[in-house]
Amino acid sequence: MTRWLASRKPDASPALQLACRAQHFRRWELPRSSYPMTRAGYLTWRAKQKSQAAAQVASLLGSSEIQPALAADEVERVAALVRKEGLATAGGDDETQVLEDVACLVFLDDQFDGFEQKSEIDEDKAVTILRKTWAKMSDEGRTLALGMQLSERAAALIQKALSQD
Repeated sequence: MTRWLASRKPDASPALQLACRAQHFRRWELPRSSYPMTRAGYLTWRAKQKSQAAAQVASLLGSSEIQPALAADEVERVAALVRKEGLATAGGDDETQVLEDVACLVFLDDQFDGFEQKSEIDEDKAVTILRKTWAKMSDEGRTLALGMQLSERAAALIQKALSQD
């Protein structure tokens, strides 16, 4: 996340830097398997993940253990970014979009090959997921994605995803 944030937004605010590092804070506490393996189950799990990570990070950042202490508005800004508030709204939050871009870039760069090789992920499903990933990214994020060094398979699937209507 840190490396892709530096590429995507070298002058990122401290709040965005913290949110990038904290977006999956203690993710293991809420396993995906604890929700139905349906689209609705996935969306519910993802929303709960964001909410839980934001609350836990806000609690940590607001504690007396953090020195120097962060102001309450700074803590809330990090939590809002982790919750990805303002992402889907017209004229949404630029920093939230950067965070989403970075998450998508990490997925493509570090996780996609392993994900795509799972037995339950056929080519059509991989292409659909890539299209959804692409739709979540800004033009700047897409430009970075196109410049990545990807496996031949990942590059071919991305090309297929982008060439279909």
